[in-house]
Amino acid sequence: MKIAIVDYGAGNLPSVERALWKLGAETERAIEPKQVAAAKVIVLPGVGHFAAFVTGLRERTLTSSLRAAFEAGVPILGICLGLQAMFASSEEAPGEAGLGFFPEEVRALPANVKSPHIGWNQLRRVRESALLREIPGDAYFYFAHSYAAPASAAATVAACDHGFPFAAVIEQGNLRAVQFHPEKSGETGARVLRNFLESMQ
Repeated sequence: MKIAIVDYGAGNLPSVERALWKLGAETERAIEPKQVAAAKVIVLPGVGHFAAFVTGLRERTLTSSLRAAFEAGVPILGICLGLQAMFASSEEAPGEAGLGFFPEEVRALPANVKSPHIGWNQLRRVRESALLREIPGDAYFYFAHSYAAPASAAATVAACDHGFPFAAVIEQGNLRAVQFHPEKSGETGARVLRNFLESMQ
């Protein structure tokens, strides 16, 4: 099954591609709405600023096709900023709308902790997770972000704590998303991607 990796003009796309190739997945870069519309599985990677991300999607007229794919039940995996873009908005870019798959606002990490949150951290599992299947509870994942969705979001299956509890893994219906970078998280991250691929079969 070919995986459409959304190319909005920047980000961690090459490293995500390589990580999926190592697992035997076939990928294509989706830069046009018709590619997203035809996709059977979508990966939405992202790094950088929320405004640049959603603007990149909008300028390539990918926003409506991603929303249509969501409504049609196409499996979508968001990574880092890709997770944040699934929410309605972000404090990083007031006035810029996210994809709106979830109603909450992404928040800045509080001033009393180091930001950006860069490095390895553990998760606190809230409920059973398909993405974390067979991964030890004390496993570490690599994070690099200054904003995060609140762990109170209904779709949260695993949280992480850095200043406040934030959503580290989200699963709801056809949506999957991680705030950490699985492509930079070694064998544990590879297992997360493998679990996603296997759940699509």
